[in-house]
Amino acid sequence: MVRFSPLVAVFLCFLLSCTTPPQSEETPPPNVLIILTDDQGWGDLSMNGNPVVSTPSIDSLAENGVTLDRFYVCAVCSPTRSEMLTGRYHELSGVYSTSAGGERMNADETTIADLFQQAGYATGAFGKWHSGMQHPYHPNSRGFDEFFGYCSGHWGSYFDAMVEHNGEWESSEGYLTDVLTEKAMEFITANQDQPFLAYLPLNTPHSPMQVPDQWWSKFENMDLPAHRYSERESDEKINHTQAAYAMAENIDWNVGRISQHLQNLGLADNTIIIYFSDNGPNGWRWNGGMEGIKGSVNEGGVRSPCIMTFPAGLPAGRTLPHITSVRDLLPTLCDFAGIDPATHHPLNGQSIAPLLRNPSDSGTDRIIVNSWKQKTSVRSQRFRLDEDNQLFDMENDPGQTTDVTSEFPEEAARLVAEKQTHLELVPVLSAETDPRPFTIGHPDAAVTHLPARDALVTGEIQRSNRWPNCSYFTNWTETEEEIYFEVDNAQAATYEVTLYYSCREEDVGCRVTLSSGEASTSIEITEAHDPDDRGMEHDRYERGESYVKDWATISMGTLSLNAGSQKLSLAASDIPGERAIDFRMLSLRKVD
Repeated sequence: MVRFSPLVAVFLCFLLSCTTPPQSEETPPPNVLIILTDDQGWGDLSMNGNPVVSTPSIDSLAENGVTLDRFYVCAVCSPTRSEMLTGRYHELSGVYSTSAGGERMNADETTIADLFQQAGYATGAFGKWHSGMQHPYHPNSRGFDEFFGYCSGHWGSYFDAMVEHNGEWESSEGYLTDVLTEKAMEFITANQDQPFLAYLPLNTPHSPMQVPDQWWSKFENMDLPAHRYSERESDEKINHTQAAYAMAENIDWNVGRISQHLQNLGLADNTIIIYFSDNGPNGWRWNGGMEGIKGSVNEGGVRSPCIMTFPAGLPAGRTLPHITSVRDLLPTLCDFAGIDPATHHPLNGQSIAPLLRNPSDSGTDRIIVNSWKQKTSVRSQRFRLDEDNQLFDMENDPGQTTDVTSEFPEEAARLVAEKQTHLELVPVLSAETDPRPFTIGHPDAAVTHLPARDALVTGEIQRSNRWPNCSYFTNWTETEEEIYFEVDNAQAATYEVTLYYSCREEDVGCRVTLSSGEASTSIEITEAHDPDDRGMEHDRYERGESYVKDWATISMGTLSLNAGSQKLSLAASDIPGERAIDFRMLSLRKVD
């Protein structure tokens, strides 16, 4: 929550009017490149003091731009992404989880891509979307002309991965982080003669902990630095940290590649680059002594590295000490681009363009709130109130070791009141109260994908992993069991249905039927396709998520569906062997 006196508000408006240069033919609008890493902690960079990781390209961004020293995101992935895209609290946008539909922003939200697209920018997203798969939640419906990557919360293989390109599936070649960067570079090249917004949400260092030998070899046998939580970074978890550090150096190499690409095209001076991460580190590793990791609303869980470079509009080598938020990025970038940031809903962030141009400005006495799963903390410039209402002096005790409530009772009471105000503002959301079905047949979508992640099952059918993202269903042994989706069909339409599956030789002959009401279509599986799970051969640390397979596809024919909400059920109407297929996904393509 942010509080301004009327005088401060007037002064800020004056600052904005006199510091935002008008765009003209002589001063073209700036390009924008947003680089978002996944599960990279503040301490995973050499610029922040990590004694073993070398990140010269990211450090160079800091040397040539402004470092946002106290920049706060959310405790986990999808909330941060929604707050960056909308400038609003994730709860207000409808985000309450990281999978199974709870990662979706409400369809009436306006995104930063919508605003820049409407202003004439070419827009592209390349990487982990994690804000909804089916239209109108798909990136191509949220303002992005171009999308290459995956919509899930995590992916099962980073080598030669299955990826989506504007709604169509294809196989990539090589290490996924490298591929995503190359696709962003291709987009920049194709749009170098017009303003562009390129969003590069990289997939690492989120697990699975896969990284090429080129980066792994440095860390494989390295003794890691001691830190506050070394005891939790036990021997069996050392490889996890080593892999995270190797992935961080690979990220840095890719940041260097895309930065040099902008230089080579003569675009660097007029391109704003923002670099940040979506939450704290995904493991107990060196993080400057801060309390908490990913999932925590303490400092270590929500403080992210953040750098902004803009040679034509920002000073080089400066540090902004003020607390700032991921929610500030939308209004700030609109400010630099001369775009009206007005959206359908009030923003919860503010433009920090004046502070970025003049970091010596005193700024305002801001309040930044972090919430996740009924845990809420509140940050002022000096203090943090944690989820248990303990107060910490972050200037003198950055590790949150001593509760100073008794020394600063008025400050504690103020922040407790701010927390209560926030909790009254945002709704409590859950899967049980979410009214939004999964959508098919949207006018923007030629094809709709329904992955196992978004399905429910009956009987003893089992998910390949307890985390739905990138999972599949197996152990389908009874004809009474079903896999089903609660969907809303935007318009009456006929669909060609494609099934993604695997089937053992001994189970060939099973028949699978897809139905909704009286409409149905079925197919007999006549050929075996029984690949082993894969992914483990590239893992540097044993994963918690599902392994993947190379899936077969088969047409199930056509299915005509009425408009409206309905249950779409997949049943094994005949199982001659011990079990039916393993199921990964359905794709529904409009016939007409």
